[in-house]
Amino acid sequence: MRRIDEKLAKIARGRYGPRDFILTFCKDADLIRGCSAAGRLPDGRLRSAPDYRADMRRVIESDLADIVLTSLSSAEVFSEEGIYARSNVTPAVRLSDNTDIWLVRGGRYALFPALPFRSSRLENVRPVANLGLYALNFYNDIDIDHATLRAYTEFREQATAIGLRHFLRVADPPIPVDTLEAEYAAYRNDVLTRSLSGIARKERPLFIEVGYHGPRAMEELADWDPARVIFGLTGCGEGTTRDCLERLAQAERHGARVASFSRADFQCEDPVLMMRAMRRVVREGVSSLEAAQAYHGDLEKAGLTPLRPLKEDIELTVPLLSRNQTRAA
Repeated sequence: MRRIDEKLAKIARGRYGPRDFILTFCKDADLIRGCSAAGRLPDGRLRSAPDYRADMRRVIESDLADIVLTSLSSAEVFSEEGIYARSNVTPAVRLSDNTDIWLVRGGRYALFPALPFRSSRLENVRPVANLGLYALNFYNDIDIDHATLRAYTEFREQATAIGLRHFLRVADPPIPVDTLEAEYAAYRNDVLTRSLSGIARKERPLFIEVGYHGPRAMEELADWDPARVIFGLTGCGEGTTRDCLERLAQAERHGARVASFSRADFQCEDPVLMMRAMRRVVREGVSSLEAAQAYHGDLEKAGLTPLRPLKEDIELTVPLLSRNQTRAA
């Protein structure tokens, strides 16, 4: 049994403790940005795919992540190397790459509502991973949302037939969504739980990641049906290191039991050190301020130059987080 299965079982039984929090490291930007996913070398040239996979190996070997999410092509490389056989980290493959994440240079796709799409054939995923991410957005548009849920139904049928498990990501759309008089989080919570209510246990996602909209919205989901559905956070996409860590602290305090982290969403100097800071917040109850300070100390020890000065990086710049922080944070 993999570590995530033990953690998920404890969470579902109401026996959650801070050490049971599940962290996913996402390194699937090759399905998002193509050649530009890996960043640039000091001379300005783009890094290659083998260079890009170096971060993945370091995270797997650090044992700080419970799940490492990659494209199918990267998962095949690691399967051939046997790296997961020597680790308790669970491999996962991105199973949907809808058009909203086609963030290629010169591309306009993210300006429009997402169309469902899957590059990877599920029968080719199953030999290298028994878990994958399926992502969807809701737009409060009957035609778009109907097509989205129909594609998700077809996916679940195929995945169940071959014994492939999945977790679900419901990200905030990058374009405005008209929800009449209701806040977007209330609309999102209702349409998501409505959609899950007709799904049998054998087809349900292991857990669901959503954007953070404050304590009340997080608690609504966490308290909805905790023995059957586990909720957590999508990756942080704005702010300072302290913002990222404070978001994690608040969400966990209000019921989140999983979280994703991706350098594609949040630019950080070192993913292993950042995930160590995240573990400090959740496992040890360290405040976001103290964890951000410790992160800069780790950067200094590693000889890495921070992207922001410490004074700037320990500020809370996201109003939602500032409003809801506690004294401990």
